[in-house]
Amino acid sequence: MTTGRLITAALCAAVGIGATYVGVAGAGPLPPLGGLLSPAVGLWANAVDDLPAEATSSIPSLDGTVDVRYDSRSVPHIFATTDADAMRALGYVTARDRLFQLEIQSRAGEGTLTELVGDVALPADQETRRLGMPRSAERKWRDIGESTPSGKLLLAYADGVNAYRATLSPAQWPVEYKLLNRAPREWLPLHSIHVLNRMGYTLARGPGELELLEARALVGDAAANALMEENSPVQEPIQPMNRNAARVALSAIPAPGAPDSLAARMVASLRTNTNATTTGMSPLSWLKDIDPTVEQARAFASNNWAVAPSRSANGHAMLAGDPHLELTLPSIWYEVHIVVPGSFEIGGVSIPGLPGIPIGYSRAVAWSATNTGADVMDFWREKVDNDAAPTAYELDGVMTKFADTRTETYRDKLGRVIDVDTIYYTHRGPMQRQGREWLSMRWTVLESGKELQGYFAAFHATTASAFLDSMAQYYQAPAQNFITADTSGTIMIRSTGRYPVRADSGRGTDVRDGWLRRNDWIGDWPVARYPQGRNPAQGYLASANQQPIDPQQDALYLGPDPNFEIWRALQINRLLRADSTVTADEMRGFHTNPGSVRADLLVPALVSAAQARIAAGDNSASLKAATTLLASWNRQYTRDNTGARLFETAIAQTTALLYDEFIPAKSDVRSVTPSESRLLQLIADSANGWWDDRRTTNVREDRNVILAKALRAAYDTLVTEYGDPTKTPWTWGRVAPAKPNHLLRLAGFAAPEMPIDGGRGTLNPSVGSKRANFGASWRMVVEMDKEPRIRAVYPGGQSGNPASTRYLDRYAMWANGQLDSVRTPRTAKDLAASDTRAVLTLTR
Repeated sequence: MTTGRLITAALCAAVGIGATYVGVAGAGPLPPLGGLLSPAVGLWANAVDDLPAEATSSIPSLDGTVDVRYDSRSVPHIFATTDADAMRALGYVTARDRLFQLEIQSRAGEGTLTELVGDVALPADQETRRLGMPRSAERKWRDIGESTPSGKLLLAYADGVNAYRATLSPAQWPVEYKLLNRAPREWLPLHSIHVLNRMGYTLARGPGELELLEARALVGDAAANALMEENSPVQEPIQPMNRNAARVALSAIPAPGAPDSLAARMVASLRTNTNATTTGMSPLSWLKDIDPTVEQARAFASNNWAVAPSRSANGHAMLAGDPHLELTLPSIWYEVHIVVPGSFEIGGVSIPGLPGIPIGYSRAVAWSATNTGADVMDFWREKVDNDAAPTAYELDGVMTKFADTRTETYRDKLGRVIDVDTIYYTHRGPMQRQGREWLSMRWTVLESGKELQGYFAAFHATTASAFLDSMAQYYQAPAQNFITADTSGTIMIRSTGRYPVRADSGRGTDVRDGWLRRNDWIGDWPVARYPQGRNPAQGYLASANQQPIDPQQDALYLGPDPNFEIWRALQINRLLRADSTVTADEMRGFHTNPGSVRADLLVPALVSAAQARIAAGDNSASLKAATTLLASWNRQYTRDNTGARLFETAIAQTTALLYDEFIPAKSDVRSVTPSESRLLQLIADSANGWWDDRRTTNVREDRNVILAKALRAAYDTLVTEYGDPTKTPWTWGRVAPAKPNHLLRLAGFAAPEMPIDGGRGTLNPSVGSKRANFGASWRMVVEMDKEPRIRAVYPGGQSGNPASTRYLDRYAMWANGQLDSVRTPRTAKDLAASDTRAVLTLTR
């Protein structure tokens, strides 16, 4: 970005800073433009080379000199003599490229965004603190302590961040600080714990209790349970079943029944505002995301798979991983390679703010992760002594004092108090008012704390098994499907994390009575029962956020059906089953494969229904045109296809028509949406009562009527939005491009729109909108030869400076599905001079 473009972008920001990725609606007053445009300290100062060819700096706590070599991809290779020095250097180089990102991510987990961007961040901070996240982080850091191995490495990382921060003059502060008129704050080990908690918030917060209650209140228990709570009708689990195809059980779903009056009263009680509700926050903030954009933001997905030597073309194990998260600038990942002779050598991507490599490789092992979707957050109704200002809660007939009562004070950028909360803690966790009810919550994310210890142990592993065993010993939340491959040819996967055992049914989908201890969690599932696999007969392993284990093999409750997705699992298994000699380049191609089992199963149903209605006399020109267009689509989400947008819109219209029963009286907003795999069951049952639209009178619709109506409505909607497709084709790359946003949603700092292959249900999913801002945040393929060969990419670049040439230099490669060769020098001298972009020497 040129200096002129940087200033233009800043002038756009002066009109108003948009929402941050953590849900802030703006950033408040900006500093005077005179300061921003000052040649000495303003934005011009950021439009310089941010990676000088030679540099020396000091970290006073270093044990010895650290040599850092940046390769031509701007990846720092850290060569240190001690583990602590490696973490000090990691903190330093991360701050050098991502200082503002470090702070905003830690503040998001701490609930202090208002102190950085203003009171518009108050709702986000209130949610964070009411969930108990900052209190949890403080307790975790207290338990870790400065003298433990983990504590020492967290302190070392903080030393590195602060050493870089100390080198900066105001003129060198990242541009975001200048726009917000703020200075970078000191980094503390506690801030790393806040980042870890924020990761747990993103990946392990999925309250579904209210949706199930609402479903029962509207259509009765039988129908609600069949749609919302039971297992997926299609099973292609993470734990291999050694089948040649998925298990499909399209049983009939009960028609909508009489409302459950008890559930209806509970929903009303939870929804009703009372005078005792604090600070005007929505009474459903714990149980459900009120803002649809937040729900969309959590529509993340991930893939990983490993191929055994018996099914690879080169006779070596291979591993691939691509976590799908929000696409931000800078990226949520920071690529690095670390060498400590005699201790460990690891590479891959770190999360700015956390010491270590969550996804990466060593000389012996490669690893990746996907989210399990486990239900690890439960709620209890509580009886308190004083409804307006409680001091105790009932437990087995005895009023019990709260375990803690905490005053949360929110301050603006000037330090002024803008709000105060009182958070009560039962023995389970935080308690807050929800309508007329007091609810307490228990959440594994608040109680974990040894995850970093697990990673540090795993980095020294020399086998796939040792890596997973190290993680299983310490790692609790957010639960992840860790997949590994090693140079001996072993491939393994394990759904690792803490899975609570509940009393009664063992399920976590009900709000329980908190005044009875028998309703508490009674333990955790043992590691031996985690879904897992090792060198399976099928010759490969794969996870893509599907239900981890087939309930016919083990009825272990990990979460209700809406927590899981089946389509990508079906696609990756289809590709792997069909190829017994997989190459590394084919693994790369799988990342952006445009094929879709979802489209293969649902498009024929839409076309068949439309053709039946046309044959029955429906002469709608829109329906005929839509049927012709959709029937001609090859069901591939390539950037130049013209059918995907029509299909996506038709499915959305189908959902709106099909689940009209989930629109409460006196509302036009659907409160419940079952998982999309339920469509397969309903399509197989053409006269099911769900197909009847209760909003029409004297008409009983069936499957064909609803599907044809949805297809026609989709076509008309898209003509209005994009024009006549015969004149301006609805090419996928035009209507659903990728466009990573800046962390503060500054338009001038966003990436340009880029057409991509892939869409919802494919291995390269997007949200299917004009701004596909959720997708593959990192792609990696590793061949486990004697010397592992790694290729990888992520959207964006290493630098967080929008004026840097390293801000967007990987974006085009990512969009085109390409991977770059990753360098793994054993020593600083092994990185060729022609491949060395910069040298940084760190001394005491």
